[in-house]
Amino acid sequence: MQITLDREFVRQTARAADRHAVPLTARPDEEPAGVAHRGLARRVKTLLAAYRSPDSALHGSERAVAATTTHLAALMALQTPSGLFAGGDNVQSPPDSAFTINDVCDAHVLATGAGPELHEAAAALAEIAGAAAESLRAGGVHTPNHRWELCAALARLHRSFPDGRLLDRIDAWLAEGVDIDAEGLYSERSANYAAHVSNPSLLLLADVLDRPDLRDAVERNLTATLDLICPDGTVETVHSRRQDQTHVFPLAPYLPHYRLLAIRTGRGDFSRAARLAAADGIDDPDLLAETLLTPDLCHELPAPTPQTLPRDRYFTTARLASHASATAHTVLYGGSDVPGHRRIRSGLACNPTFLRLFAGDAVLDAVRLSRGFFDLGPFRATDMTGLGDGRYRLAETLTAAYYQPLPPAERRTDGAYEMADEGRFSAAMSFGRRPRDEVELATRVDVELRDDGADIRFDMAGPRVPWALELTFRPGGVVHGAEPLGEGRWCLGDGAMTYRVGEDEIRVEAGVHSGEPLAGPDQGDLLRYDPGQDYTLLRGTDATTGPRVSLGGFGPHTLSLTLRARRGGDPHA
Repeated sequence: MQITLDREFVRQTARAADRHAVPLTARPDEEPAGVAHRGLARRVKTLLAAYRSPDSALHGSERAVAATTTHLAALMALQTPSGLFAGGDNVQSPPDSAFTINDVCDAHVLATGAGPELHEAAAALAEIAGAAAESLRAGGVHTPNHRWELCAALARLHRSFPDGRLLDRIDAWLAEGVDIDAEGLYSERSANYAAHVSNPSLLLLADVLDRPDLRDAVERNLTATLDLICPDGTVETVHSRRQDQTHVFPLAPYLPHYRLLAIRTGRGDFSRAARLAAADGIDDPDLLAETLLTPDLCHELPAPTPQTLPRDRYFTTARLASHASATAHTVLYGGSDVPGHRRIRSGLACNPTFLRLFAGDAVLDAVRLSRGFFDLGPFRATDMTGLGDGRYRLAETLTAAYYQPLPPAERRTDGAYEMADEGRFSAAMSFGRRPRDEVELATRVDVELRDDGADIRFDMAGPRVPWALELTFRPGGVVHGAEPLGEGRWCLGDGAMTYRVGEDEIRVEAGVHSGEPLAGPDQGDLLRYDPGQDYTLLRGTDATTGPRVSLGGFGPHTLSLTLRARRGGDPHA
């Protein structure tokens, strides 16, 4: 079978590496100031890849060798007696050091195959790797993806410096099982850590250890990610349990994984995703080294298969639904971890956004519902049910309590009662031993996802409390039909508004079915988003930014909201 190389892809990766590496060679003997160990190792790998690549402006360059030597000296200076590296948020961190050693080991492979000019660099890289090996072998982790990053470092160490003890440690970690669910999502549900850590680490382990099951896990994750790609070329993150849950994450970091598996499996849908990931060009300096270390990446992609529309997907484990058509792409989310844990915490899915809508350049980034109920924060569904035909129900029941006197047997003469957390606050009152009178607020949101948007019905039952529904749009458009409140905020009453960007538009229409009239612009304070006491106690917030349109009032309330997308190329627009 004849193999055709994608010369343009290779040239693009070389240009991307050169944009980062060439400036480092302008003054190759200048010590890099303020660069952390991970940055230094990455620079070394990029310089060596450029030196090795015939497509790079630094191919065979003595200045690249000199800059490599300078950066290696700076990296060695940051290595502590334990072999781990100084600096960073985590102290004496095996996984943080594993990121660096992964690059060190790849750089070592590049250096050892480059001739006598790089013997000194290869020896320094071997020394750095050898000094870290035992600490990485014996070290621990504190996040799920760290296991695979650490295993990848051990596998790379074994690849260059064979040691059976490294393999035994990898086996111990892998025996826990890869944390991927039946629908192809890793336990952290994070695009960032899937693209930058879990997928590349598992692919490396699959190749070094000859473990096709690990390659299969990556293929499953990439298959799931196909249904998380948004029309703007980003990957959905609202369901993530990590820092990216409130950020926009580009598809570009997935490029090498989609490309490699498209080439190895022939999958046209992966080829389509790889092309989309590279649509804005290639700017990742690491890719050149990857093409040298994994030559399969340089082969021509198979023919892409077109995406079929309309398309529906419901991730039951993450409670995330999407409907994509030629007019609109709508995402509905009900999988927050906050109701179950009763706290905001790193590692939990905390984003209260429950709906997004893309209509070309007009984007509704977030729909959120906050209530003034014991300062317990915005609506986060405890349950999401698929009702069929694109219809879903989100539900949440919040309770707060007033506490009765302790039973006689629980009373103490010294008044010193157990310090306890009752879900809202803590006090020395032995809350768990007291009778309680509960106050309940029930919220139900019924949503129908349509080709041109969504129909939503809100039912809020319970005491009379203020509520505010906030719609945050992506900047760049113009609001029509809503009353301005200032500071990038508008008020929508019982009526309609539009948000328009160029020829693309999102129309929002509200209607009250029961309850008090909606608040007007003179009640702007009522319409503000409330993040809840977990944030406000620390003077923080998870509020969105950008143009925000709010409507609100006092519950109980039943409200309908109609969202309609109109595209400039739509003949019905």
